[in-house]
Amino acid sequence: MQEYLESLTSRVLKHPRITVYTGAEIKKVSGYVGSYCSTIALKGNDGPLELKHGVAIIASGSQEFITGEYGYGKDRRVLTQKELEGELHRKSTRLKKVKNAVMVQCVGSRNQERPYCSRICCSQAVKHALMLKESNPEINIYILYRDMMTYGFKEDYYQEAREKGIVFIRYDLANKPEVRFVKGAEEDSLVVIARDPFLGARLSIDTDLLVLSVGTVPPESNRELSQLFKVPLSKEGFFLEAHVKLRPVDFATDGVFLCGMAHYPKHIEETIAQANAVGSRAGILLARGKVEAEANIAVIDEKRCKGCGLCVEVCPYKAISLEDRNVRLESVEFNARRAVINPASCKGCGSCAATCPVGAISPLHFTTEQIEAMIDQAAVKMEKASHE
Repeated sequence: MQEYLESLTSRVLKHPRITVYTGAEIKKVSGYVGSYCSTIALKGNDGPLELKHGVAIIASGSQEFITGEYGYGKDRRVLTQKELEGELHRKSTRLKKVKNAVMVQCVGSRNQERPYCSRICCSQAVKHALMLKESNPEINIYILYRDMMTYGFKEDYYQEAREKGIVFIRYDLANKPEVRFVKGAEEDSLVVIARDPFLGARLSIDTDLLVLSVGTVPPESNRELSQLFKVPLSKEGFFLEAHVKLRPVDFATDGVFLCGMAHYPKHIEETIAQANAVGSRAGILLARGKVEAEANIAVIDEKRCKGCGLCVEVCPYKAISLEDRNVRLESVEFNARRAVINPASCKGCGSCAATCPVGAISPLHFTTEQIEAMIDQAAVKMEKASHE
């Protein structure tokens, strides 16, 4: 996997039609599908750089939750799964000396603050436990879990772990594992205390290595990106797709897509599948070379508009903005702030027309006069039918 990743990275960096900006920060985004303009700031560069693009793909990833539980950050024997993986790949010599290892699942996730499952933690724990067993067959490994989420073919690794003697002990929030440091002659002993629900007794495990499966959290940059691209976030802070089944990689804003852990915690296989879907969706728009506007878009009567901005707030597609316009009223021309609709973004939903307090907005072909005329004709037909 690492070899393939390095090969892919090299191909992207060397491709003549791909420009990669590392360490860049997005400062401003304007435009609409087919005609976006993003302003980015580069480290060590004097001025900002403007990039024109037809679509945008948000793949901001995620990060580990930083915990203060179980002595993390205070004792070198307490690691996260990510840190353990680094030591396993470096073939750290200290892992050879470990006799007892304990892994605690759901640290900082599936609780009141972060009620969601981070999904990758259980698979990581089982994978690393098997790697520890392979490098040191005599090691005792205990995995303290709430629910094992090794779904799909990853269940085979869970079965293999059980067969190799890795012990799985279940716990709940009411009986979370505890860590105690017992004073010793040279070094304090690291003791993990857990309650076994099957034995109905508390276990005391003297361990040399404590590994925490910490939760996956969205990066802080998500909030700023959501405001720049005018796309929504879920209550957990991940990006929210337009429709979970019908448009799983689209935003309601046309031309903006999402994939990977920017959307939600997921395994690499699911991320790759979602990235392929995003590539297809974005490629369709770019291959067309043009954007077709909806037939029933909203239109604004500038003479009636007061520039209150209510329509801007309710538009789900961010198709309306307030701009300074030259308005001519009878024989007088003046500059005033008015609502302006972008026809490429408008979907003709009618939210703005229903909200406008002065009736300055109406969907094209569905003006108030036209709707009233249809109602009048329907009433005439109903009255005629009743007499017959």
